[in-house]
Amino acid sequence: MRFKPLHSTSARHWLAGLLLAAGSSALLAQAPPAPGASPRIDAIQKAGELRVGVLQNSPWLVENTTGNGPAWSGPAWLLATEYARLLKVKLQPVAVSHETKVPVLAANQVDMTISPLGETPERLKVVDFVVYSSTSVCMFGRAGNEKLAKVNSVDDLNSPDITIAYFTGGAEENWVKERFPKAKLRAVASSGATAPVEEIMAKRADAAPINRVPWVNLNQKVKGLVVYPKDNNCQGSQEKASPVGLAVDKNQQVYLDWLRQVEKTLQATLTADEKRVIDNIK
Repeated sequence: MRFKPLHSTSARHWLAGLLLAAGSSALLAQAPPAPGASPRIDAIQKAGELRVGVLQNSPWLVENTTGNGPAWSGPAWLLATEYARLLKVKLQPVAVSHETKVPVLAANQVDMTISPLGETPERLKVVDFVVYSSTSVCMFGRAGNEKLAKVNSVDDLNSPDITIAYFTGGAEENWVKERFPKAKLRAVASSGATAPVEEIMAKRADAAPINRVPWVNLNQKVKGLVVYPKDNNCQGSQEKASPVGLAVDKNQQVYLDWLRQVEKTLQATLTADEKRVIDNIK
């Protein structure tokens, strides 16, 4: 998937508009804790910079490699920008990888990892989260499929008359088996695509799972599809929902509480920016 980058002028106007739309609650976000209350905040202010681990993960954190406009955008960057503003320090991105984005926190190489992370029981053992979004699954099928004529919800797909395709070894495999015990299941080898759309179009299956974000792109490219849940183009789906947020090292309660309070004041703004990114997927 490609993303339409923001040029510098439009980016400034967009961000300014978002912050203004957030209303007085954003402007009145809690000031940082008093000196001495949080060793982490004291260290950030002394250094004059907020170090944030970055690795693209759309729609929450998007890297612009064109050289035109800001290098980073998305709700994760917007939130980090607000933290830096309130702390009156420079926002310093630090490149991380999938392997290092969590370990860099304990190693004190960053103050937070804003490369979006799914909150899992395993990760909660070593880091704390500031959750601002979620990831979830949609179910899609062919609009002209007569079997789907009376299907109005994901629950309706759990029927012996419905065949559901999924990628063997894919993230949705176990979920599909648990969610649709009455349906006929069709396991297929991964083709490198985001979902088994060929099974749907060839009429070998009636429905298949896809993450809510790539669904938007698929729906643009492949005409004649239907999605469940139907509302808001499935962007509010709670199927296989998992919290998404930024992470900080453990045992920093004052720091964590302040970060969460600021996020709360910006929630509507972050949601709007996430929608902007998704709407610009090409």
